[in-house]
Amino acid sequence: MLTTDYVPGTPNWLDLGAPDIDAAVDFYTGVFGWTFQSAGPEAGGYGFFQLDGRDVAAAGPLMGEGAEPSWTLYFHTDDADATAEDVERNGGTLRAGPMDVFSAGRLAQFTDPTGADFAVWQPGDVAGLDVVMDEHTLCWAELYTTDAERAKEFYSAVLSWSYESMSAGEMTYHVASAPGGGTEEDSSHGGIMQLPRENLAAGSSSEWHPYFAVTDCDAVHDTATRRGARSLMPPTDVPAVGRLAMLNDPFGATFALIKGDPTR
Repeated sequence: MLTTDYVPGTPNWLDLGAPDIDAAVDFYTGVFGWTFQSAGPEAGGYGFFQLDGRDVAAAGPLMGEGAEPSWTLYFHTDDADATAEDVERNGGTLRAGPMDVFSAGRLAQFTDPTGADFAVWQPGDVAGLDVVMDEHTLCWAELYTTDAERAKEFYSAVLSWSYESMSAGEMTYHVASAPGGGTEEDSSHGGIMQLPRENLAAGSSSEWHPYFAVTDCDAVHDTATRRGARSLMPPTDVPAVGRLAMLNDPFGATFALIKGDPTR
């Protein structure tokens, strides 16, 4: 379970890179009821998605040649520079930073050894998102990867994650936890899943994507598709988990919805 009591290795920020910020704001405010607050002219178009004045995500223009629309998950670190060294030592690559973001904090962006992009946030004035786990906020982080075992080794070395593996038919899902993260009852914050062979054959690549909590998965899925999203997985019941859906937004960034199972 995610909390805003951020400790190293847990998700603490989330932002969207989009080719058209105004269009992205129109889509996500229409789907989730968010508002958008610009970070100011010096921020180059970057700003914050909010619910009731609290930051739940952020968005900015695409940066760098060849950048594609996507959501980027950030994980808490006490030392972005040391984490960058750990990433490169363990087979990952540095995409940007480490760099200071005014007095808010220090960030670095990476690609893991399986090809998935992620980032870290070292808090300054900004600890991270103001709210998680509430309706229409971040509640889970998930990695689809071309090599689950390599990914597990990497994130264990870099972010000190441990795993609980669960089998469902031919699929194995690895639930990730960071030391001291979550709550006493549930320290997990995300999952790692091997891409099926047919997806690999079709050219699927490794990717992190966020899950947003909803109270009506079908209604939010329908709203998103009406506003231009493409459904990757229609609302589906998963025993002991909840009702899930996955979409590409109108620009191609992947995100998921979940109505949790109250009996879990």
